[in-house]
Amino acid sequence: MENLHAPTVPSGPITGPSTNGVHVNAQSFGQLQAKKDNIEAEIKALSSVLDSHGVDMNTRLVTPDGFPRADLDVAQIRTTRSRIIHLRNDYKALMSVIEKHIHEHFARLAEEGQTDEPVTNGLQQNGEVLSLPTVVQPLGPPFARVNSVVAGSPADTAGLRANDEIRNFGYVDIANHNGLRRVGECVQGNEGQNILVKVSRLIEGRRQELQLTLTPRRDWGGRGLLGCHILPV
Repeated sequence: MENLHAPTVPSGPITGPSTNGVHVNAQSFGQLQAKKDNIEAEIKALSSVLDSHGVDMNTRLVTPDGFPRADLDVAQIRTTRSRIIHLRNDYKALMSVIEKHIHEHFARLAEEGQTDEPVTNGLQQNGEVLSLPTVVQPLGPPFARVNSVVAGSPADTAGLRANDEIRNFGYVDIANHNGLRRVGECVQGNEGQNILVKVSRLIEGRRQELQLTLTPRRDWGGRGLLGCHILPV
């Protein structure tokens, strides 16, 4: 019988400095920092999914005689664990690239005749926190559309409206939504916590970009944590 306790993704480092198929060496520091924040947020959400099942990365999923535990959703737990392992590997590779960017930054400062104080708890220069270059992230294309919103629901309270096009849902975007499955993971892993949702809305014939704060919760009096129906585009 297959070992259900074993993860399905190798725990060793990934080959090459890329995450989710994107080569990070070609990205700016600001883009790398944004990717780092997204990975951290997704790992946190997925860890909350494991917590909701009462397990962690090492909890056994089979009985002593080798059968899947009937009290657990073994398939979802294995999928969640595998994704966490994949993200941890991506995170390790990404941090190596970020460290390279930091070293290059200080090397440029040295060439320009500037001196830096020792770094403690972050990048510092002359006792002040160093502001590294950042970029404004371009909006990606939408990956989902709001089909309907229930009045009085968390989605309604957040300002979501039918026909809104979703560009970002927390850490989820067009590159990683996986048929909207990651939206469900993000919602489940952030119950009671704020999720930043970026939408595009047609207002008086003009498309406007909006940033909404959505808080999934169960006690709003309806089904689900959001109270809206989302479709892929």
